[in-house]
Amino acid sequence: MKEKIILIGGGGHCKACIDVIEQEARFQIAGIIDKSELLGGQVLGYEIIGTDDDFPVLIQKYKYAFITIGQILSSQIRREVFKKLINAGFQIPTIISPRAYVSRHAQVNNGTIIMHDALVNVNAKIGQNCIINSKALIEHDVVVEDYCHISTGAVVNGGVLVKSDTFYGSNATSKEYSEVSGFIKAGSIVK
Repeated sequence: MKEKIILIGGGGHCKACIDVIEQEARFQIAGIIDKSELLGGQVLGYEIIGTDDDFPVLIQKYKYAFITIGQILSSQIRREVFKKLINAGFQIPTIISPRAYVSRHAQVNNGTIIMHDALVNVNAKIGQNCIINSKALIEHDVVVEDYCHISTGAVVNGGVLVKSDTFYGSNATSKEYSEVSGFIKAGSIVK
């Protein structure tokens, strides 16, 4: 029997995460946590069952939780929710799409999702609570620190250091062995 998991955040990113979690087939989604005014609603057929205030009660029933809030302008909300979940006692797994490739010589930490068709190459290190979005390429020896979002189709070339809390836009490309931080606009060339 699959372990049950609750998802935190019911927006657009949540829908993409649900698809990956269903494809991975490791967890059964028990419900979504969102704003109180959305209680009883549904996201792709999964009920919104509570709010952040319910964490102390939910931990009694569910061992696993995963953050499905997106990240564009700031990682602050994802960072705060991650700490609340840890403090409440939840286990926050790593989720990897069966359509992604992650080298057995790479490291991916808790709370990170590797979306469909992403590629994480040899000796890459991905921090906790990151989003490696669809078709992103993380090349050899890259370090992506905690709370980063590497967007769709982005290319992070070999040896790059992506600092904590970075948003790396869709189709942005970095020069190898560079350091990247902050907000990187879609389509940028990062030197």
